[in-house]
Amino acid sequence: MKILVLNGSPKKKSDTFRLTDAFLKGLNREGRHEVRVVNVIDRKIAPCRGCFDCWQRMDGHCVIQDDQNPILDLYREADVIIWSFPLYCYGMPSHLKAVLDRTIPLVKMKMVRQSDGTVRHEALADFSRIHTVVICGCGFPHWEGNFDSLKLMCRTCFGNPDVVCVPETPLMNVPEAAIVADGLLERFERAGEEYAGRLSLSPETVAALQTPMISAEEYIRNVNAGA
Repeated sequence: MKILVLNGSPKKKSDTFRLTDAFLKGLNREGRHEVRVVNVIDRKIAPCRGCFDCWQRMDGHCVIQDDQNPILDLYREADVIIWSFPLYCYGMPSHLKAVLDRTIPLVKMKMVRQSDGTVRHEALADFSRIHTVVICGCGFPHWEGNFDSLKLMCRTCFGNPDVVCVPETPLMNVPEAAIVADGLLERFERAGEEYAGRLSLSPETVAALQTPMISAEEYIRNVNAGA
């Protein structure tokens, strides 16, 4: 399989990417897959300017000459796409959102009604074979109310992705928290192995990955102590 990882962390080796890296370790345990990691912060990706010239050309490329078109080429070739990023204002960081906004060249102007009644643009090619995983971390102490808008956007944009939203990710880089952080990394490795076998994650696995490492009260107390 060809696996494309769109790393949206501005720090590259962020708290969230440590989890993604563990997931990849399990997913590619036997080294049979081709893994390509794009650190989006290093790419020059302009905002979409809404010109829709891509719908006139219909070649799967954007008319803006920057680093987006090579990403679109990788996107079309991928079997699995992993969007990895920290939560920014309850959504994607702006530099990664620009990549998503500029996937418009991969669809046509023509609209089609889906089986569930929603209306979508027709895809330029059959992308149904692409499996999508979203791994998002945040500094809040729990899941509720913080990832809701992101999950809605991901379901709408990607169809039926596996979405894993992890609270308390700053603990990943706190040496004193290794006793709980290492356990989460191990769970992500096992999740990667599970995904390799079935190209999906069970609800039980997702729940285990999203469970806070320590209680909200303890986490808030430690964060506030350093504020």
